[in-house]
Amino acid sequence: MEALIALLVAGLLGMGSFCWYQSRRLKQLAAAGQRQNEVIGRLRQQAQVEEFERLPVSAFSSTAASVAFDAILLLDDDLRIVSLNRSAAALIGVEYPIDRRLPEVIDSEDLSELAAHTLREADSLDEQLLIGGSNFRARAKAIDIDGGATRFIGIALQDITDLVHLNRARRDMVANISHELRTPITRIRLIIEGLFLDADKPKRKASIQSLKEIAMETDALLWLAQELLDLSMIETGQAILRLVKTPLNQVVDEAIDRLESQAETKQLSIVSHVPQKLSVLCDADQLKRALANLLHNAIKWSPPRDAVTITAAEAGDEVIVTVFDNGPGVAEDARERIFERFYQADVSRSGDEGAGLGLAICKHIIEAHGGRIWAEGNSQGKGGQFLFTVLKADEEVEPAPMAADESEQALELPDSAAPV
Repeated sequence: MEALIALLVAGLLGMGSFCWYQSRRLKQLAAAGQRQNEVIGRLRQQAQVEEFERLPVSAFSSTAASVAFDAILLLDDDLRIVSLNRSAAALIGVEYPIDRRLPEVIDSEDLSELAAHTLREADSLDEQLLIGGSNFRARAKAIDIDGGATRFIGIALQDITDLVHLNRARRDMVANISHELRTPITRIRLIIEGLFLDADKPKRKASIQSLKEIAMETDALLWLAQELLDLSMIETGQAILRLVKTPLNQVVDEAIDRLESQAETKQLSIVSHVPQKLSVLCDADQLKRALANLLHNAIKWSPPRDAVTITAAEAGDEVIVTVFDNGPGVAEDARERIFERFYQADVSRSGDEGAGLGLAICKHIIEAHGGRIWAEGNSQGKGGQFLFTVLKADEEVEPAPMAADESEQALELPDSAAPV
């Protein structure tokens, strides 16, 4: 009996010891778990802080790449596309360009060579190249990470086609204006030298003719200067239009009168078939200037002893005016560009006359009236025609009130000048 009791006591003592040990172990595990939770909490908080600090940078990079006008590409060391922005995707036009090599998606040997050279030399290069008929400024830069163990290539492509066209137009402008200024100035100088270097006293008839030629060349210089001023004022919005109900035949007749002397030099006649009852909403001075430029263009290209014809017809709420001549006409591939500033369709046949501003001014004036202007060929044979639309006037429209300083800025067109 005593042995049994001793055995029970020993068992109870062992069980108690085991429970105490397990309790202690549980407390230690709970403490360790609490410490681990504290560590996890601190790590989570630190990660949140780092994410909060990284988010603006990541958002800025993503937004900048997405809204940039430049096409941006990131390539690996095998020239495969790793990432690109929307502009680059639009330029490439391939549905899944990621992981494809650059030469496979953009057909440009110059661009591929630029990327390969940047990869080899780790340089930052800036070149101008042609991609799909458009001019681009390409900038490539090597990006090394992991101490140079991995190298990426960043490429930015900026479309500068418009800038190239503007630069070409600027060169053409300088060349054309230099020629237009040099020719009349040289002629004036030769005429004056001829007047004062004759052995005998100049005859009155010859002197009068020389003075007429000087006046004509002076008018040419004045017209060129006025064209430059008009184009500048129109494009900057300083040319003020006053749309009023005006008889169209009156505007046409005044434009014909201004070109009559020029037509006589080629023995040309200008014929108007504009109905007297037809009225349009226009600024008479501006529309007269546009018509004068179109008539000058027709006179320049018409063969001698021929005729230039002006017609007008109603078309809904518009009036279509046509200036027709029997010259060579405008080639189909030049009918859009003919209205660009300083553009000349055929310098070799035109004798390099004019600075290429007249039709550009016509386009600005007609569009400011809410109309359209275009060129067509003659379906019946040789010759060409320029057509434009202007609003038909049904009721009297009063001009908008204008401030005093605006009236001083209104265009003043020299009636005595003849277009060149």
